[in-house]
Amino acid sequence: MTKPPIGGNRTGRKLGQKVKKGKLKASSRRWLERHINDPYVQRAKLEGYRARAAFKLLEIDEKHQILKGARRIIDLGAAPGSWSQIAAKVTNSSDEDIRVAAIDFLEMAPLPGVSILQLDFLDDQAPEKLMEALGGAPDVVLSDMAAPTTGHQKTDHLRTMHLCEVAAHFAVEVLAEGGHFLAKTFQGGTERELLSMLKQNFRQVLHIKPASSRAESVEMFLLAKGFKGRKPDDTADDAE
Repeated sequence: MTKPPIGGNRTGRKLGQKVKKGKLKASSRRWLERHINDPYVQRAKLEGYRARAAFKLLEIDEKHQILKGARRIIDLGAAPGSWSQIAAKVTNSSDEDIRVAAIDFLEMAPLPGVSILQLDFLDDQAPEKLMEALGGAPDVVLSDMAAPTTGHQKTDHLRTMHLCEVAAHFAVEVLAEGGHFLAKTFQGGTERELLSMLKQNFRQVLHIKPASSRAESVEMFLLAKGFKGRKPDDTADDAE
């Protein structure tokens, strides 16, 4: 069971620590204080996860069981790798029998049982390379992708929503029947056309805000459960 951190912690670090004033700007100091006092950051270190984001996936899975029975998983926007860590564990992936393929344009340290591609997912070759690395249809496609920020809120929002849409179309093209798709999105930002497409292809579509997602963050997660499968004429169209 994924329990939120309560009270103190077992890292030996006290919560509520302050960062000394120095050359840091006030905004940077506030960010650093929030980070070092974040119980999920501390718990991630304690439990061996590369990032606090692990608990977002664990919390979603605890309620919706999207990883149960998964044999192959694709992780988009994977760096630093906490979701891939979980994916490798649930699929029993190993270096001899790879069942997890991860991609990010950022460099990512190797993980046992994970085939890592350092490549922009928007690269034309990325989908094919991911499928080659995985060696079969995934049961789950995960996406924690977010566009690099420009500082312009509307532009950043649109760019990340575009990544969500591209990931969703990729999932529909590659998922095994009955599979699931989970992607980062923003509050109030999912396009009607995308939701319509997902509802046509999945049995259930919903938005989730995990407790481990920071309250001040506008991020949410879009979950599409139970892929209905591709129609026979989909393959025929591709062959033409």
